[in-house]
Amino acid sequence: MTDSTPGETLPDDAKSAPADRSELGPLDESEANAVRPYVDLGGVKLVPREGLQLRLEIEEGSKRVVAVGIDYAGSTLQVQPFAAPRSSGLWHEIRAQIVEQIRSQGGETQQRDGTLGPEVVAQIPVAGGAAGATRVARFIGVDGPRWFLRGVVAGAGAVEPEAAAAIDEVFRSIVVVRGTTPMPPRDLIPLHVPQGAVQPPAAP
Repeated sequence: MTDSTPGETLPDDAKSAPADRSELGPLDESEANAVRPYVDLGGVKLVPREGLQLRLEIEEGSKRVVAVGIDYAGSTLQVQPFAAPRSSGLWHEIRAQIVEQIRSQGGETQQRDGTLGPEVVAQIPVAGGAAGATRVARFIGVDGPRWFLRGVVAGAGAVEPEAAAAIDEVFRSIVVVRGTTPMPPRDLIPLHVPQGAVQPPAAP
């Protein structure tokens, strides 16, 4: 397993983020435009846009929101915000764990540099699918101030450059709301249903 930049060795806890993150995102709440309309999901805020659909992933036992699913222009993006140390990052370490996990499932991974920095492109075996069936996913991540934002891209944005650019732009439009509550690194920053949204009724 090698990083795609030859000769460059970064410590595992170095922050990984685009050089223009504080201008183009993903933004910290302190960097965001206070008057811009956002969909407030707790730990993240999203800029509403035409054709974008949101799904909240709920943990069955605890009923807590554990991820935000975004459908946009033929791609899906799953987003999770995590607490992180102020001075160090999580993405280099988490990326290595993703690679190890996918390979243990019989999948294949490739690490490369994307517009957001290092990313993992994975061929993941489809559980219960035809023999040899796989799906492609891109794992992206950005370290911010006291938070880490992880994304998993599937659909067109995992395989087509134009679609990837469009869904990466959605990822960059996210605002992370870390809050002031002390949290251990890697803890999920709490997410919630947007105010005024109607949750689907529970199955009988």
